[in-house]
Amino acid sequence: MQLEGFLEQSALTTPSKTALVVGERRLTYAQVEELANCLAHGLLDHGLKRGDRVAVFMENSIEAVLSIFAILKAGAVFTIINPAFQSAKVAHILNHSGAVVVISSAACCRVLQRALQSTSHPMTVWSTGKPDEYPDSRKIIRLDQFLAQKADGSGPPRNLCVDIDTAALIYTSGSTGVPKAVAMTHLNLVSAISSIAAYLENTADDIILSVLPLSSSYGLGQILIAFKLGATIILERSFAYPRIVLERIVYEHVTGFPVVPTIAAILLQLDLSIYKLSDLRYITSASAVLPRIHIAKLRRLLPAVRLYSMYGLTECNRVSYLPPNQIDLRPDSVGRGMPNQEVYIVDDSGARVGPGIVGELVVRGSSVMGGYWNDTHETEKSLKVGSAPWERILHTGDLFRADEDGFLYFVARKDNIIKTKGEKVSPKEIEDILYDLEGVAEAVVLGIPDPIIGAAIKAVVTLRAGSYLTKQEIKRHCGRHLDGLRVPAYIEIRETLPKNEAGKTDCKELICIA
Repeated sequence: MQLEGFLEQSALTTPSKTALVVGERRLTYAQVEELANCLAHGLLDHGLKRGDRVAVFMENSIEAVLSIFAILKAGAVFTIINPAFQSAKVAHILNHSGAVVVISSAACCRVLQRALQSTSHPMTVWSTGKPDEYPDSRKIIRLDQFLAQKADGSGPPRNLCVDIDTAALIYTSGSTGVPKAVAMTHLNLVSAISSIAAYLENTADDIILSVLPLSSSYGLGQILIAFKLGATIILERSFAYPRIVLERIVYEHVTGFPVVPTIAAILLQLDLSIYKLSDLRYITSASAVLPRIHIAKLRRLLPAVRLYSMYGLTECNRVSYLPPNQIDLRPDSVGRGMPNQEVYIVDDSGARVGPGIVGELVVRGSSVMGGYWNDTHETEKSLKVGSAPWERILHTGDLFRADEDGFLYFVARKDNIIKTKGEKVSPKEIEDILYDLEGVAEAVVLGIPDPIIGAAIKAVVTLRAGSYLTKQEIKRHCGRHLDGLRVPAYIEIRETLPKNEAGKTDCKELICIA
């Protein structure tokens, strides 16, 4: 099956079911199918060809979802650009992907204008609302007007794609440099989504609310899960107003709510008891490892809600999940490999290691990416020959250990390990201790270059409302629970931590001691 089959099958079996909700707008599966077919034909009529790349640069919206499925129906490849990106990063993605079409919104218009000034290849722009002035060489098509004219009832265009064709380019957050484009085939994404939906026990009765950007594999996955099963997906544009989102969860009888640790930290500063969350069946957490203190508090506040602590990366969408019945027993674990995936740990020579030994996590399965787009060097670094000459397995670059039962424990990114005084220190080990201190809301630990000891340890924290912890109190707490080598040399207290577009802490800014 190709990805567009998720929509087509659900539209066939449950045409009148509510598929998509954004704000006050609601579309059934039949309506989404009709509009996506309309746009697919329109893209083809304007010259789009099989395998062409199409960029979608807009906020979470109905038009964004329609665009994804229309691009797939046309046999092309979609790449979603985070609407928070500035023009330089947008231009990089347009140039690197070779996008021949960009579909955007009025809200992103000005940033796109500036980005287009740094692109040279021909590109057609489809835009909602009245576009401002674009470079004269660009052909502008009004997306909203085109969709308002709507389809004539024609079905999907003839699509010759097979499941090993590329479906999407998903750009990494680029927290350690220029973002890489992960090329995901239809097979990669169908395999991953099928496994995730299986362990989450999703059904057509689920109502999923997502505030995650569609540019992330985690956010995109929410749409694909819902459409695969004929469930309902509600999109919010951000978690900037958490009380409004929680009220929406109650009003819409939401059953599934995906979060990242930063969202969990915000939730825990609210009085959740005033919201009737009896319909909420599960919360998932991915992107980064959920601190055990957050797990304990969420379990106490929402005891009837299943909490899935998960680990994944863009290169294979998802790797592991911790079953809810294990969350209280192994709160530090991110579980075992998900269905239809083999996950194991290797040493520097590539040999598998036993329980308790730290090594690099390796992933084997059909959800592993095809490679990095236009980047043979990085592809060869991450994808290695497997047990058969034609097989490629993913070396994640993440250090893990496993217990006797095969449950995985994240240690650090290989390139984030702090080498100080001849020893290797895991930032997460120190972050866990910081989170145990009442009053700490968020914490990140990193190494500061030091000419004598290699790297000095720095901790940057934010405090909960009403907390007046001092640097000295934080340092004393660390000293009581860590050996001297691991006690941070520098502690900084901030009001907020800088975040990248994926919601992860952006460490580049925090390197500076001052």
